[in-house]
Amino acid sequence: MSGIHPSAIIEEGAQIGQDCVIGPFCYIGAQVNLGDRVELKSHVVVTGDTSVGDDTVIFNFSVIGEIPQDLKFGGENTRLEIGKRNRIREHVTVNTGTEGGGGVTRIGDDCLLMAGVHVAHDVQIGNRVIMVNHAGAAGHCIIEDDVIIGGISGLHQWVRVGRGAIIGALTMVPNDVIPYGLVQAPRGELDGLNLVGLKRRGVSREDISALRAAFRELSKGEGTFMDRATRVGQGNDSEYVQRIVDFVTGHSDRSFLTPGK
Repeated sequence: MSGIHPSAIIEEGAQIGQDCVIGPFCYIGAQVNLGDRVELKSHVVVTGDTSVGDDTVIFNFSVIGEIPQDLKFGGENTRLEIGKRNRIREHVTVNTGTEGGGGVTRIGDDCLLMAGVHVAHDVQIGNRVIMVNHAGAAGHCIIEDDVIIGGISGLHQWVRVGRGAIIGALTMVPNDVIPYGLVQAPRGELDGLNLVGLKRRGVSREDISALRAAFRELSKGEGTFMDRATRVGQGNDSEYVQRIVDFVTGHSDRSFLTPGK
């Protein structure tokens, strides 16, 4: 252990990795496991059955691993798992899981949670996700890889956000968002594809063209949204289009945001 400020409180039983930096007035609970080179700036609380991956930095006044804000929670032992190389900025709150929701809240690798973000119980966040200032994910949400959620936006409980989607600022998201979707407006509306994000990740023109065609069919084709999604997947060999089809036809506890709704 190194770089631990004398004012920090570390409960007996906590596991601290190599070369961690723990700043002034931090509190680390007895069940916490910090990986190597984790840095807690100052006044950070990490508690509960919480693991934090290597090279993660948690900024001032964040509270990580507290019990869920769920009245059904009865004190059962649940967990929080945070991956590697995350940046968790000031005043972020992340809760552990609940027994009824699987018992584990997870955050993947290389995510950025900006100031004031809230991640509720049993949320599952993938890799390289960005949640902008004061965005919130309610209980049981699933946020896949490479998603961006704009500032002061909120996800309703049980909502899924597919890989590569982008949510505009000041948006309430009450239903599932397809992979690579663009959602904006106060009551979230599916308004196109995240073309900027696709181009930044080097997606080929062919795949982007296939995604455009798929979105047109989802927007204006005949039949139900599920029927349209099934047709889109027939004979289309783009892996990006197939991700949308698999997402739509998979299990969900919410309906979908549909184009033009």
